[in-house]
Amino acid sequence: MNLKQLETFYWAAKLGSFTAAAERLSATQSTVSMRIQELERDFGVALFDRQLRSARVTAKGRELVHYAEQVLRLTAEIRERISDAESSHGVLRIGVVEVVSITWLPRLVKAVHERYPKIQLELDEALMSDLVDRLNQASLDLIMAPGRVPGQTFSSIPLGTVEFAWMASPQLGLPGGTLTARDLEAWPVIALSRESYHHKSIEDWFRAGDARCRRIDTCKSLNVAASLAEAGLGITLLPLRCFEAEIAQGRLAPVNAAPAFQPVAFTATLSIDTVQPIAGKIAELAREVSDFNRPV
Repeated sequence: MNLKQLETFYWAAKLGSFTAAAERLSATQSTVSMRIQELERDFGVALFDRQLRSARVTAKGRELVHYAEQVLRLTAEIRERISDAESSHGVLRIGVVEVVSITWLPRLVKAVHERYPKIQLELDEALMSDLVDRLNQASLDLIMAPGRVPGQTFSSIPLGTVEFAWMASPQLGLPGGTLTARDLEAWPVIALSRESYHHKSIEDWFRAGDARCRRIDTCKSLNVAASLAEAGLGITLLPLRCFEAEIAQGRLAPVNAAPAFQPVAFTATLSIDTVQPIAGKIAELAREVSDFNRPV
């Protein structure tokens, strides 16, 4: 038994397939299979049920996952404590929502490479629900998204808040003055997909105003939502700071709506059981780099 074999077994069990483990470890699938077979020969027991298509661990395999996790975490902690920052190495998988990627993410990447030059980053942009699923499945080590991930197994670090507001093209012809949910329910709405934090925020706003929007078109990007709104196809909810140029050029205009949306809190979240202790340090670095609004 060696560390490579334990690491390979752990990720195959955690991710549910040899293919996913190979991708995680930047190895070939045949290498993953060979390491696990060697581990099984060493222990003299089957660790995976070969009759199933997915990498389903056996009872002995489930027992080994617990020990493998402890070994990998301890190994990473030893490296982190004994080595200097520049010696830290490995691959860290970070998931972010679009608001992060179009604001301060490049500065974070630069800061990570300056402080931990041997750390490789794999960045993935997705909606919050997808990021949370992948964090639960351990295919991501750290996510930066709106709100807090529920559950006792996660640790979150605040990154600040972002102000969102209804926006529309001046050509859409919205009435003047302060508009309520009842005033806006007849107008088409452009939102991110139904599983998104964005969509839920919109539905909650209408529901709180005892109203229900008549039509919601969905997309997967705030930039797409903004372009559809610019074309006069509806109203949408956007972060003010990200569309200042469009507002200044008269292509989009904030809607004077009541009540205003509460600023959205963003967090960096990781599993408390992570086998990548460096994820916590990167989360702290993200807090330093983030230029989202902070409490005064």
